[in-house]
Amino acid sequence: MANSFRTDRVGMEIKREVNEILQKKVRDPRVAGVTITDVQMLGDLSMAKVYYTIMSDLASDNQKAQIGLEKAKGTIKRELGKNLTLYKIPDLTFEKDESIAYGNKIDQMLRDLEKRD
Repeated sequence: MANSFRTDRVGMEIKREVNEILQKKVRDPRVAGVTITDVQMLGDLSMAKVYYTIMSDLASDNQKAQIGLEKAKGTIKRELGKNLTLYKIPDLTFEKDESIAYGNKIDQMLRDLEKRD
């Protein structure tokens, strides 16, 4: 149980730091509108799955953001190493967070149901 608490705490700290790094250190225009929504850590803290979202719904923008994040991975890990006191900085994988789009879809379906009644 204590290990779960630690992974959650480290995940929250990585989320905060990565958001700050993307805003202040990464100059790639492909990641300008990227916001980190969640970080899921492996139990041994060796890997972090970073979920992100962008405002644009265009597939080309999503692809550009993914490529930009992959290119910036080295810079992000280096900055995390400077800012966090961890023995080993976890490997990062970036995945688009689909939960917001899914929530919007459900919300729209509920509104459509209300209109029919």
